[in-house]
Amino acid sequence: MYICITNPSESDCQKDCKLIKSVIMKNKYYDLIDQTFDFPQDEFRTEDGELYFHDIPLMEIIKQYGTPLKITYLPKISSQIQRAKRLFNVAIAKTDYKGTYNYCYCTKSSHFAFVLEEALKNDINLETSSAFDINLIQELHAQGLIDKEKVIVCNGFKKEQYIENIVGIYKEGFRNVIPVLDNKHEYNMLDEMLEDNMEPMSLGIRIAAEEEPKFDFYTSRLGIRYHDIVSFYEEQIKQNKKFHFKMLHFFINTGIRDTAYYWNELAKCVNVYCDLKRVCPELDSLNIGGGFPSKVSLAANYDYEYMAEEILAQIKAICANRGVEEPHIFTEFGSFTVGESGATLYSILDQKQQNDRELWYMIDSSFITTLPDTWGINQRFIMLPINHWDCEYQRVFLGGLTCDSEDYYNADSHANAIFLPKLQQDEPLYIGFFHTGAYQESIGGYGGIQHCLIPAPKHVIIDKDEDGEYTTKLFAKEQSYKSMLKILGY
Repeated sequence: MYICITNPSESDCQKDCKLIKSVIMKNKYYDLIDQTFDFPQDEFRTEDGELYFHDIPLMEIIKQYGTPLKITYLPKISSQIQRAKRLFNVAIAKTDYKGTYNYCYCTKSSHFAFVLEEALKNDINLETSSAFDINLIQELHAQGLIDKEKVIVCNGFKKEQYIENIVGIYKEGFRNVIPVLDNKHEYNMLDEMLEDNMEPMSLGIRIAAEEEPKFDFYTSRLGIRYHDIVSFYEEQIKQNKKFHFKMLHFFINTGIRDTAYYWNELAKCVNVYCDLKRVCPELDSLNIGGGFPSKVSLAANYDYEYMAEEILAQIKAICANRGVEEPHIFTEFGSFTVGESGATLYSILDQKQQNDRELWYMIDSSFITTLPDTWGINQRFIMLPINHWDCEYQRVFLGGLTCDSEDYYNADSHANAIFLPKLQQDEPLYIGFFHTGAYQESIGGYGGIQHCLIPAPKHVIIDKDEDGEYTTKLFAKEQSYKSMLKILGY
C-alpha cells in the first residue's frame, strides 16, 4: 500500500507528494491459511476468530460436550452419495453409455447404525466383508431399513461361517445377494451348501489385480488370477445350474487415480470381462470397487467429474472394440461416503520446549487410540484450530498422551510441518482433525481396551432439522474405567 504525504510547509501549488511503502505484517493464523489456500471452503469458514464446520459453530459444541470429542455430521453422508450418483449419471449421459450405475456402501468403513440409517435414505446397495456383516444385514431388515430385494455384494476371503451366513440369508429370501469369489474353494463350499432345487444364486469373481511397482509384492493376495478366470468359469461354473454368473469385480489398492498404472489395470480387467462375456452371455455387471478419495487437504484438487467420465469412456471404447455390450457399473465407496462426515476435536493441555527447534503441543487424548491411521499408515487429515484464528502462529509438533514414541503428529498433507496459533492465557487452544469418519473407530478397537488405558472420547451426532437448524445428540459417553476393567477381568 502507498500513502501520499503532503509537506505542510510548502504552498498549495508546490505540494510535494512522496510515496511511502508501508509494510503491513500478516502474521495471524487466518492470514497463513488465506495466503496458502483458497479459503473459505464449502465446509470451512471462520467467524470472530473461530472455525465453523458445515456452518456448525464448533466452539459451541465444545462448550456443551467438552474434549476430546468425536463428531459425525450426518447430512454429509447423503450429500456424498448423491454426489457420486450425479457424477456417474452425468458421465453416462455424456458418453452415451448403455449400462446403469449402481452405488454400494462399503459397510466396513463405518458400521455404526446412524451411518447405515443415513446412507440407506438414498436408495443404495450394500457391500459386506465378513460373517458378522451378514448378521448386520439381517438386523437392518428386522428394523425395516432394507427389504429382501436389496443387492448385497459379499466380498472378502470367506471362512465357512461367512459362506453359511450368505447361504442362510439367500434361503431367507435375499435373492439379490451376490457372493464374489475370492478363491476357488469358496465356490466348492457354496456348491455343497446350496440345494439343487433352489433358484440359481448370482455369483461374482474378483480379479487378482497387479499391484503398483512400489508395493512389496506383485499381485494382490485377494481374488483369482487373470489367466485362470475364464477356464475356471468354463470348467466348473458354466454347467452348474445352482449359479447365475453375474459380476466381475476389480479393485486397485491405491484407489481410483489418474495414472498410467490405474488405466492399464482397468483395461486388463475390462478385457477379461469381454473374454468372459463371449462364453457367458448372462454376465452383465462390472464392479470397479471403491477408491474415490475423501478430501484430506485444503489443497485437494481431485477431478471427480473427469475420472467418472474417463472410466466409462474407456470401458465403452474397449467393449466396442471387442464387440461386447457395455456392463452395468457397480462401485463400493466407503471412505468417500462417510469420511468427510467425521471430525475429532482436542484441546491443547500444555506446551513443551524440548530443544531450540522443537516445540510440542500436548493434546488431551492419543493419536494412536483415536486416529490410528495417523501412525499406522502415516495418514494425514485436515488439521485446523477451532479458535484463536486471530492470533499469531508458530510451528509445532503435536504429542499424544500415551508413553509410546509413535504417538505424535508432525506434518500436514501439503507440507512437512504443522503450524498453529500461539497459546493464550485467557482461553485454551482447541484443534480439530477433519474428515476422519472412516475406519478410525473399527481399527482403534471401539469400545474395547485402549493403549495405556486412554479412554475413548465422547461421540456426538449432528444433524439438521427441517428448518435448517443443527441438532446434536450424544451417541456415546466417554469410556469409563469400569468398562475397561471389566473387559480385563477385574
